[in-house]
Amino acid sequence: MMYILAVTGNVAIIALVVAHRFLQKPMYIFLSNLSFLEIWYTTASVPKAIAVFLGKSRTISFYGCILQIYFISSLGCTEFFLLSVMAYDRYLAICYPLRYSTLMSSTKSSQLAFLCWVSGFLFMIIHNFLVARLSFCSSNVINNFFCGADSLIFLSCSDISVVKLVGFTMAIIVILGSCLTTLVSYIFIISTILRIPSAQGRQKAFSTCSAHLIVVVMWYGSTIFLYVRVSKQNSLDMNKIINTLNNIVTPLLNPFIYTLRNKEVKEALWHIFRRM
Repeated sequence: MMYILAVTGNVAIIALVVAHRFLQKPMYIFLSNLSFLEIWYTTASVPKAIAVFLGKSRTISFYGCILQIYFISSLGCTEFFLLSVMAYDRYLAICYPLRYSTLMSSTKSSQLAFLCWVSGFLFMIIHNFLVARLSFCSSNVINNFFCGADSLIFLSCSDISVVKLVGFTMAIIVILGSCLTTLVSYIFIISTILRIPSAQGRQKAFSTCSAHLIVVVMWYGSTIFLYVRVSKQNSLDMNKIINTLNNIVTPLLNPFIYTLRNKEVKEALWHIFRRM
């Protein structure tokens, strides 16, 4: 049910942006890209997890496993880039409102979104290639609901130092790089909002980025937990819980967060209900 709701909710967001001209702005172009990403991110892992839970398909081929790892990691990497670009967009909208339409047009936002997709899928090729070259000579039981890079590396009997180093380096670049961009953007956003004289003006300015901020906190918070290691086995068990949050709960909540905290999206929904 959660998977169906997550897909339906994100499809509804995309349909709203496409159907309403006043939503075809940079902010909503990024939002529709995020919704499209969430559909595929949850679809890359959840159907297989459901099959495992129901006892229908508890096995996966090696190349199928590598392909699943590649899509999950690439889509996750793309989401980091996309969230940081969305933070930059909110920075321009709040800090440079008069120049915003020039600095961030619909064409520029589409190009930035496309760059996020290309970068995310190209960035993870090296790490997945190294994982695919590992040797496995003992257990072939993955301690997860689907194929994850950490779970597969844990089963390997070959030297994993290079794979772990490359994975850690990429995590630093992607997570810390996007986090730094988002953090700096929000420092400028908050400082600008605090300088607005009226309380109503401050509330209006903050409402334009509050939904994105909630999603950022959820996504980065769960990712940080994935890199808090107690022991190898405990870390794999914890990963299953955090992966459930990342792959099912976050894609499910995103449409509701953006719908409930965004006036223009609520108006578009109300317009559809009235027509119906």
